[in-house]
Amino acid sequence: MNKAFAPLVLSAFLLTLSAGCKKTDVQQETQVPSSPASQSSSLESAPGAVPSTQAGSRSGTVTETMDAGGYTYVQVDTGSETIWAAAPQFAVAVGDEVTIPPGMPMTNYYSKTLERDFDVVYFVPAILGTGAEAQAAGDPSAMPTGHPSPTEGTDAGDIDVQGIEKAENGFTVAELFSDKSGLSGQKISVRGKVVKFSGGIMGKNWIHLQDGTDHEGSNDLTVTTADMANKGDTVLVSGTLVTDKDFGAGYRYDVIVEDAQVTVE
Repeated sequence: MNKAFAPLVLSAFLLTLSAGCKKTDVQQETQVPSSPASQSSSLESAPGAVPSTQAGSRSGTVTETMDAGGYTYVQVDTGSETIWAAAPQFAVAVGDEVTIPPGMPMTNYYSKTLERDFDVVYFVPAILGTGAEAQAAGDPSAMPTGHPSPTEGTDAGDIDVQGIEKAENGFTVAELFSDKSGLSGQKISVRGKVVKFSGGIMGKNWIHLQDGTDHEGSNDLTVTTADMANKGDTVLVSGTLVTDKDFGAGYRYDVIVEDAQVTVE
């Protein structure tokens, strides 16, 4: 498996486990699909993961940085403390001003790739303040890189999302958006094609689903799940529809289906 990114992140997603043992890279801890984006779905079960005590984001100056295994590690001096954080690889340099969102602390962490011990490393979905992430840091309604807003629509590219049969006793994507108030908190089913898959973000896999229907520009449904799927798969999704969901760090959705069961058809 790859390293867990955890993504992450909000204390609601964290599990309290033993903190006394030394960790190795998550790549050595677990076995999941090996693309960098899907590395961290099981970080929450890795030894030594402990609840985050962060009340909010912390900002400071990058004093050291390195890349390893699809992740960028940064040491940040906040003025009152020095912390290490890691996020999916991105461009950053010593001297940059960045913001570390609330994340999952891994104590006594050993990176086999770097051959280095860390007292604590915070795994987070993004290091804010550089490139596209800077926009998310300044605009709470902005999406992190790779996560388009459902209200703006999403280009399915070469994936044909037309002619998809509606789920039995289920809904189309357009119907979920048009009746989001009435369906909020309800169990729903929807069938569509995966137009984007991102693994291990905040301890979950994230699917962007389309079925060729559209409501006032909203054609893309975001789904969180523990299940796996590939871009282009036709899937049946069953889960709880939630509205106006704000995970923090720019993860904000008008409509989202959470903790879904995803069946590839």
